[in-house]
Amino acid sequence: MDKKIMHLLCSNSYSGAENVVCQIIRMFKYEVDYEMVYCSPDGDIADTLWDKGINFCPLKAMSIPQVANAIAKEKPDIIHAHDMRASFIAALVCKNIPLVSHIHNNSFESRGLSFKSLLYFFAACKAGRIIWVSKAANEGYRFYKYFLGKSVVLYNTIDIDALKKQAYADEQSYNYDIVYLGRFTYPKNPERLIRILENVIAQRPETKAALIGTGELEEKVKALAAEKNLCGNIDFLGFRSNPYKILENSKLMLMSSRWEGMPMCVLEAMSLGVPIVSTPTDGLAEIIENGVDGYLGSSDKELGRLCLEILNNKALRETLSKAASQKMRTIMDTGSYKAALKSIYTF
Repeated sequence: MDKKIMHLLCSNSYSGAENVVCQIIRMFKYEVDYEMVYCSPDGDIADTLWDKGINFCPLKAMSIPQVANAIAKEKPDIIHAHDMRASFIAALVCKNIPLVSHIHNNSFESRGLSFKSLLYFFAACKAGRIIWVSKAANEGYRFYKYFLGKSVVLYNTIDIDALKKQAYADEQSYNYDIVYLGRFTYPKNPERLIRILENVIAQRPETKAALIGTGELEEKVKALAAEKNLCGNIDFLGFRSNPYKILENSKLMLMSSRWEGMPMCVLEAMSLGVPIVSTPTDGLAEIIENGVDGYLGSSDKELGRLCLEILNNKALRETLSKAASQKMRTIMDTGSYKAALKSIYTF
């Protein structure tokens, strides 16, 4: 019997969690026993889903009535809700429809006794299965021990060959030293990114950086870069549907996040042989082996120094690149990921 699965998300633009959902839907594209629909507030995401050939159920807003209407219209057999807010709203309206809750980050609010952690406790009670994208995301949740029996840690995965094919589809060449790929939001701490780049550029004035993405802090970050006279070194490229050639041609990816789950951009960068320099947060600390396939650093000064080590040492850069590529080839297994999801979807 066919199963229709509704993926429910709160955002109306494309970033990490949205990327994961698109990967899942594409994995099941030729599975005759599964039908999947993407459901979120309408917005920029619609164009991305159209390009990817993904069925979209748009909401006017992320609200209880709108989600209830979408469920009545689509009649899913399973609701797969992504992150805590979507899981909470789904829990309120799903009735007897099985609920899968998929948590993509390890936010500070969920780690202690807070309004958010308490609301999610209700959603977690209602959910039949809970997916955490890293051990840190799971064990970081204040009440995780109550839900061990229904929880599974499932690292994000990507199709490396498809990723490289997408990169090669871009016929341009790029020459950036450092790339940031992600949203300009509080968890990503993009203001800190500018401070680190300032340290690097002060010691290596020829450094060129590309910042790819959008978000509510974008204008603030641009103003900060202008204030520090870095506009000649930093290009703000906005949203790119195919940023992978830019990424592949760069020497390193820089991450300054306050918290993370298991960021897709990092998995993509490492799969393309791009070393990572990052704050030691959550899933990043689980996937990056310090000094082997990337570097983890705590202070702005240390992160800047690590960037300079990679930029100034071609042999080191090539060693890190090879190790990152080899690791991803070993652990990125879309077949096992799909099998895990099929098991989770068995209610």
